Amino acid sequence: MATKADLEEWVVEALTNVGGSGSVVTVSKKLWELHAHELDVSGDLFFTWQYDVRWAAQKLRDRGVLVSLKGDRRGVWTLA
Repeated sequence: MATKADLEEWVVEALTNVGGSGSVVTVSKKLWELHAHELDVSGDLFFTWQYDVRWAAQKLRDRGVLVSLKGDRRGVWTLA
């Protein structure tokens, strides 16, 4: 069963699959494409993953894995 902890790895995987940069929607679509089954059977995470993935992205920014938004609210996530 998938957990919130898996989302950080999945965000990096999704971004890698879309060329290293993408909107929240693009990343979410790719993440769903790659992990729909795991999310489907993940209990409450199925209902919260699109919210939780944003927190996962923030954790990745804090660790320098994603580029900081620096006030840019367009929602583009980019691998560092």
